[in-house]
Amino acid sequence: MALALLRQQEFDLIAVHAQLADITQPEVLEGLRENCGILDVPLQVLDLRSRFEELVVAPYVQSYLEGRTPNPCTWCNARIKFGLLLDAVRAQGARILATGHYACVTLTSHGPALWRGADQTKDQSYFLALLSPSQLAQAAFPLAEHRKQSVLPELNSLGLTPPLPGESQEVCFVSGDYRDFLEQRITDLPPSGPIVHENGRIIGKHTGLWRYTVGQRKGLDVAWNEPLYVLRKDTDSNRLVVGERALLLSPTCHLKSVNFLVPPTSWPQDLFLQTRYRQRPEPVRLSLGLDAIPSPDINRLTLSYPIPREPAASGQVGVLYSLAGQVLAAGEISS
Repeated sequence: MALALLRQQEFDLIAVHAQLADITQPEVLEGLRENCGILDVPLQVLDLRSRFEELVVAPYVQSYLEGRTPNPCTWCNARIKFGLLLDAVRAQGARILATGHYACVTLTSHGPALWRGADQTKDQSYFLALLSPSQLAQAAFPLAEHRKQSVLPELNSLGLTPPLPGESQEVCFVSGDYRDFLEQRITDLPPSGPIVHENGRIIGKHTGLWRYTVGQRKGLDVAWNEPLYVLRKDTDSNRLVVGERALLLSPTCHLKSVNFLVPPTSWPQDLFLQTRYRQRPEPVRLSLGLDAIPSPDINRLTLSYPIPREPAASGQVGVLYSLAGQVLAAGEISS
């Protein structure tokens, strides 16, 4: 749909398909070629599988081994699609890389600005929030004002048929439970160890820290007089620390490796933090205030919630939005 919309505007176009996790099935490639033929746009196929393994899959596995819960889709956008793929098309003289993400990019006095797409149910600005300003300056999202439910009818009216029957998975290279994927990839996964209550009492045995996430309640297999939740994963001692829900709640969220898309001094008064894709952003404030941030050169932020809430998992991405839906900054959740 993105390609068709740009074609209608008579841009000079090249369609590029990147093979990432696996070799693309022949029937899918044929479908892509048929659609590009209808639109009279040449198609290139790039094999980025080895770099995808290096820059996305391997770090994904390593993050779990180190006790974090990674978000590989954000890495893929920053390192692969608007990293290697953008470099490849720029080398051929292309000025802009357009994708089918449901998001919006505009130009402001601070440079390119990233906004939520019009379709709130499909908005993907969260997954694009780690793109640098220079990457956003070379990006276009033709579906910014479109809604997912209207895309298929529009394609049908143009005589175009998507070569895949359904939507892409959130993690394209994991077809099922991530635990099964890790077991297939690594033969010497970290061993089981004690489940320890916050009070120090050993109350059970975990089957590998990589199998658990902070906030998890089900699957602990521990008998207790109240529901228990995973509070943290102590990788140094291989201990899974659990406790009652009141012990789980946290008043703050810490971000590291922060990507600033708007200078902090230009942020609005009201800030909203989203720590998962399907989560509604929650109001937060800077623990130290805007005046304590001298420049966007710093790479850490501490954000406070009005009311303590269940913490987000370390390794996930925290995205700061304005009330109007502009991405202000994003970073990896450290705690």
